[in-house]
Amino acid sequence: MAHSPHPSRPVRVVLVEDHHMVAEAIRLAWADAGEVEVVASVGSVAAAAAEVRRHRPDVVLLDRRLPDGDGLDAIGHFEEQGARVLVLTGEATVSVAARAAESGAAGLVLKSARLEELTEAVLRVAAGEVVFDGGLLAGVLDKLTGRAKTDGVPLTVREREALLLMADGASTEEIGERMGVARNTVRNHVQRVLEKLGARSKLEAVAIARRDGLLD
Repeated sequence: MAHSPHPSRPVRVVLVEDHHMVAEAIRLAWADAGEVEVVASVGSVAAAAAEVRRHRPDVVLLDRRLPDGDGLDAIGHFEEQGARVLVLTGEATVSVAARAAESGAAGLVLKSARLEELTEAVLRVAAGEVVFDGGLLAGVLDKLTGRAKTDGVPLTVREREALLLMADGASTEEIGERMGVARNTVRNHVQRVLEKLGARSKLEAVAIARRDGLLD
């Protein structure tokens, strides 16, 4: 069973939520907790992009519906900056969760969740886990793996190495560091893995690889 990690320093979070009262409640709740530090709280995709570049957080806690667009469309950009993304939404549907996964999110938590559940999700995502609401995860994986079939094209040694690191929850930046290659090279490896597995996101690629025994 997964357990909550206890990091040696607070997990640094950029909070992206356009409802001020919700954002302030979350920020105040974590102010004295010690485990999570909100380094910036913003209400738009554009402001989030600027703050993520500035602070290089561990996690972006991202609302979906924002004044200047759909937060899910920005997930890939945040992930490229080295942050893992946890989507905060009021829409408890498999289709929304699957789209978040396809976009590269490391997890999804509902706005109806208790603060303890939200904190746990942030800590687990920061530790490299994938965290989706238990009632949605099975449907998400079924939706992702049921849509794509591998075509038998073998992965190279480096592509397999990238896949294994993806399965460990490593970000693009972490994969580059552990493989000793530049970020653009990592993107190329990841893109080829996704193409060969017929996947549209890292999570989908890992789900397909697990289904087909490529991670055994």
